[in-house]
Amino acid sequence: MPYVVVAYDIPDNTRRLRLARALWGMLDRVQKSVFEGELEQELQEQLEARIRRIVVEAEDAVRIYTLCALCQRRIRGIGQGVIPEPPSGWII
Repeated sequence: MPYVVVAYDIPDNTRRLRLARALWGMLDRVQKSVFEGELEQELQEQLEARIRRIVVEAEDAVRIYTLCALCQRRIRGIGQGVIPEPPSGWII
């Protein structure tokens, strides 16, 4: 399953909170403005649509990165936080 990282810089408190709440149910918060986790393609599209409804493009910045399995295994962390292990196989 694709691994997604969403990072944002939103100056407006209300929009920033709305975006964090939208992401909270789908991804894991790893920093104040960074969420990540596995997300199927269909859910990625739904999430992007929700993000577009929240942000004001002239004022806000949101980055969505989709990592392949190889890139996910290369994630490094220093300090607090747990980096989840990528799945080793498929469950059918």
